[in-house]
Amino acid sequence: MKKLVLSLLTVVSLGLAASAQTNKPVIFGVKAGIAFPNMTISSGNASVSFDAKTSYYVGGTAEFVLSDVISIQPGLTFINKGTKLASGDIDFEDTDIATTEEATLNFKYLELPVNLLANFKVGSAGKVFLGAGPYFAYALSANAKYGSIKEDIKFGEAESEFKRTDFGLNFLAGYQLNNGFNIHAGYGLGLSSIADTELSDEITFKNKVFSVGVGFSF
Repeated sequence: MKKLVLSLLTVVSLGLAASAQTNKPVIFGVKAGIAFPNMTISSGNASVSFDAKTSYYVGGTAEFVLSDVISIQPGLTFINKGTKLASGDIDFEDTDIATTEEATLNFKYLELPVNLLANFKVGSAGKVFLGAGPYFAYALSANAKYGSIKEDIKFGEAESEFKRTDFGLNFLAGYQLNNGFNIHAGYGLGLSSIADTELSDEITFKNKVFSVGVGFSF
């Protein structure tokens, strides 16, 4: 985990150095939008993707220009992830996850993505951008809602079913006008299981999230 964080910081440092050498400014921005997160839960050879819930995100970015086409864009995002479980039974071999009414898992993360962007001018009005890169996320809080019952999920305790950290890959695409306004869409693919060590040998929980939003670069 420390190696991942150091790698992210190294990429940002390289972006700073390259931006300084090209005498181009760092472009700061803000973004917000709607997220549709869900989880893939696996046990043995079985894997199930639960229903997406409707959520939100808000954050900021700093874009370090390397050339007319390539830039590095780290950011900091507050995002609500999780999933929705419809009523019914799910059987993972010897493990049953049963619900008799709709339930949701809600995780509030502070997320650090670092994306490599490719920018392509489209006419004289703006540009199209495509990007991808790793992300590291830290859960600030979490809860489970089951009907009218709400229970907080506590991290780092013996009875906890989840851990705070998550990392994976994200992909994004969008269109930005010359005045700085942009529309964008993204997809985050969790690579690590957020289940704790007691469950990780039997069940893995991985985050996935599709998002759409708007932003503005200064």
